[in-house]
Amino acid sequence: MLFPPDLPDAEVRHLPGWLPAADADALQRALAQAVPWETHRIRMFGNWVDSPRLSCWIGDPQARYRYSGAEFVPHPWPPLLSALRDQLQVEGVGRFNSVLLNRYRGGTDYMGWHSDDEPELGPAPLIASLSLGAARRFLLRRRDDTTRKAEFLLGHGDLLLMGGATQRHYQHALPKMARVQGERINLTFRWITPR
Repeated sequence: MLFPPDLPDAEVRHLPGWLPAADADALQRALAQAVPWETHRIRMFGNWVDSPRLSCWIGDPQARYRYSGAEFVPHPWPPLLSALRDQLQVEGVGRFNSVLLNRYRGGTDYMGWHSDDEPELGPAPLIASLSLGAARRFLLRRRDDTTRKAEFLLGHGDLLLMGGATQRHYQHALPKMARVQGERINLTFRWITPR
């Protein structure tokens, strides 16, 4: 992992083009058609609202996950995602038992500031985030000093790794980009501690 000098306590690594373009194209097409996309309901400021993107939680049967007041029971692994998980493990990226897929239908679908710090992820989670489709800005900021920020442009086939104390000290977001017309699918592989 890299420790960006302007982001103390962050272990972040950006691997542009980790998945070759032809493979990324094929995977994006397959996921758009094969995944049972849902509009998750999340709790914000005491109210239940529709999440501003489509999502699907996939994983081993025991990889149940609580997020924003809702519990997610995983769909079973389809072969193409199981193979991708195996590739990440063989390449030494990490070991994962689940993946959250988010489908951003255009530049107005987004993800607000948050940390992946739920108890099921453990004290130092490794998140392996694969981007497919339209390039989007990905922002990081320190929790105790929100003026300290970093920005990555995540393109088609890029892999972003966040590990160590990153989730404890930082929040991240995928802001709206009104001029972006294309769709983006993001896969975040993680290890959920079984209950």
